[in-house]
Amino acid sequence: MTTPLQVTTARLRDPVTERDHVRGPVDAPVTIVEYADFQCRFCGAAYPNLAEVLRQRTDVVRLAYRYFPIVNVHPYAENAAETAEAAAARGRFWEMHDWLYQHQDQLDPVHLSLGVEQVGLPPEEIDAEVARHAHADRVREDFVGGIRSGVGATPTLFVNDIRHDGGYDLAELLAVVDAAANA
Repeated sequence: MTTPLQVTTARLRDPVTERDHVRGPVDAPVTIVEYADFQCRFCGAAYPNLAEVLRQRTDVVRLAYRYFPIVNVHPYAENAAETAEAAAARGRFWEMHDWLYQHQDQLDPVHLSLGVEQVGLPPEEIDAEVARHAHADRVREDFVGGIRSGVGATPTLFVNDIRHDGGYDLAELLAVVDAAANA
């Protein structure tokens, strides 16, 4: 006897809270949660498209960014995530986030320290925090939450708590956001 194929939809296990790094209105009808790795070239390709979705759907969508550094492939990803979290502790997460994606080929320690300075943060302080892994627990919490939600690669997007298994080009993301807003 043959059984029909069951299709399951992966769901976000950890809801967005005040501890998340969020762009967009709190009451937006659509929330995208992105699990990403600053050194991942696919995340780098998704970055401008997600920024454009936020720009084109200003009142409709918000984006929550979560860390998912894949360190066995991307040796600088964890330090980049910890640097972003050190910036977040100073109220500058999104500035550092943007710098990291705009300079993906410069995530080694020397360039990362220069980037911290370009963002207007104290490089010596942040370098020291990263060196002692002061923000590693926060990065790890996001990573574990991603595993619980079925994340296995980056970028992984959840739209209103349901994993988006499609692509991340602009047209597709806009269509997905519009469909979720009208659901």
